[in-house]
Amino acid sequence: MRSPQHVRTSQHSDRHTEQHSTERVGPTVPECVTVPFGTADPVSTADPVSTADPVSANAPVSTTDPVGATAPAVPSRKLFVALACADADWPYEDWPAPDDPYVGRALPVSPPYRALRESPLEGAVDVVVLRCQDPAVAFPELLRAMGAMSAPVVVVSPRRDCETVVEVFRGGAGYLVDGDYCITMLSSAVMAAAVGHAYLSPTACTALREAAARMPRGGEATERMRSLLSPREREIMELLATGLGAQEIGVRLGLSEKTVRNNLSNIYAKLDARGSTEAVLKWLGAALPIRV
Repeated sequence: MRSPQHVRTSQHSDRHTEQHSTERVGPTVPECVTVPFGTADPVSTADPVSTADPVSANAPVSTTDPVGATAPAVPSRKLFVALACADADWPYEDWPAPDDPYVGRALPVSPPYRALRESPLEGAVDVVVLRCQDPAVAFPELLRAMGAMSAPVVVVSPRRDCETVVEVFRGGAGYLVDGDYCITMLSSAVMAAAVGHAYLSPTACTALREAAARMPRGGEATERMRSLLSPREREIMELLATGLGAQEIGVRLGLSEKTVRNNLSNIYAKLDARGSTEAVLKWLGAALPIRV
């Protein structure tokens, strides 16, 4: 199975979420996170693992990390997306919008997805978005149909249990839970996938972190990693791991939000993490094998 080099959580940034709250497809939810995928196992937290990325029930992790992460850069050309709809038609007929900064065209593909390897899609698809009821069945089926295709995948599903989210994440795909994202997040998830990140919506980030919290800790290796941080940075990580965002951490510690974000940037560098979710995963010492 392919796996992106970085995983993004849907915490695309607190500002990002606020700006687009009116565009949500479902009920209002916290921002998302972005988590890096690859060299280090991103599952020890909430992104990303993003993610985006948020680190808590109120700050989910997705491909863009809301706590200190930046939004994906606008591509030199707009992306071509294949919509693999396993159970029903694609519900958002007006996506992508003409002014979408990332996605230029989306074409539906029905099971068994043979069209992905035929003209005009063969070699032209940048990202595949899989919408399904049960990723445990539909995701492997899609990967088999894709064969040697290198296009990354974003899964959209109502399933929000830890096992499902973890398996999709291990498979290298981003994950958006129905009702837990907006159209803007969908486009950001596609862009994140195109540049090697896995974007997770808030609920998916929370599920991933819950799964990570139940995993065996890293023992001495984790303690050595934690020793790289200053006392203040450790305080911040302890709070980050509970799901608090930068602003909430600042209130707890009597620091400005800017100071907290600066500390988080230093922490991510020391832990070699791309965002809050991956940082939390490493901090918790969870080891999640990623299939490649």
